[in-house]
Amino acid sequence: MSKKEQELSLETVLEVIGENKKLIPTKNATVQPVALMRLGLFLPSLKRKGKDTGNINIDASKELQSLELARAEGYTDIRISGPRLSMETDFKVWVGIILAFSKYGLNGNTVELPFSEFATFCGYLPKDKDKSLRTRLADSLARLRGTTIRLSSESDKQGVVSGLLSRGKWDEVKDTMVLIADESLWELYQFDRQVLIQMFILRQLANKGTAQALYTFLESLPEKPIPLSFARIKRRLMLTSPNNQQNRVINKAIDELKAVGYLDGDVVKRDGEWHLLIASRTPRPDIKTVPGGYKADKKNQDEDE
Repeated sequence: MSKKEQELSLETVLEVIGENKKLIPTKNATVQPVALMRLGLFLPSLKRKGKDTGNINIDASKELQSLELARAEGYTDIRISGPRLSMETDFKVWVGIILAFSKYGLNGNTVELPFSEFATFCGYLPKDKDKSLRTRLADSLARLRGTTIRLSSESDKQGVVSGLLSRGKWDEVKDTMVLIADESLWELYQFDRQVLIQMFILRQLANKGTAQALYTFLESLPEKPIPLSFARIKRRLMLTSPNNQQNRVINKAIDELKAVGYLDGDVVKRDGEWHLLIASRTPRPDIKTVPGGYKADKKNQDEDE
């Protein structure tokens, strides 16, 4: 087996704890709450930035109504707002946070670890771990810290404001990262219903933010989903380009998911609307069938998302 194949080989991530099976993140796979994947929290980067495209405001009342905090306090209105989070960087950092808490945060809401280890959790290679990466990760932590989760009662007389990350701290001299989570929202890190996001597929889709975002969305859907309209995909990806360009971007992303061996399906037109008919999804495709593998090809990067 070549070195590259060793880096991308999958590990078993199902671990039996008591009578329940839980998904445990590893360096090759991560666990993400279904709700966050369906909500469209992590999106393709915009190449053409227009008015009001830099921020998101999502009604998450339905998806997060089962949070213990919401049920205990009677909060029925749950909204997520903040800067637009990218698949290319912010999702990687969120994955790193999930992995860090999975390994070190079982007994508290604070973890401290070497910067190099955190960067590895985020999927970066040793050659990438320089000062510029520290700046990128710091900027991403700021965006994640700036993503607020507001829970309030129907009358809006009671409420609480929190976020994806309570606090992030880095020390270049000590070469450490400190991450602090809001304990009341711990379920965001260990949700009841979870999906497994295979890291090697995201690596195969490097610099293809639309395909990455579409992949995480499709992985969150039921086993046999109904035909998926392009209109629904556009809402999920929050695309801002002209409609015809959006259709081309979505079709390109679908083709890229087919190329890595994940998706089998067809695009058909029904009642004047394009739909994706999903025949099957392969969460663990054989990576040996994927030419080019791990390399990020900037020439094929999405031109307008």
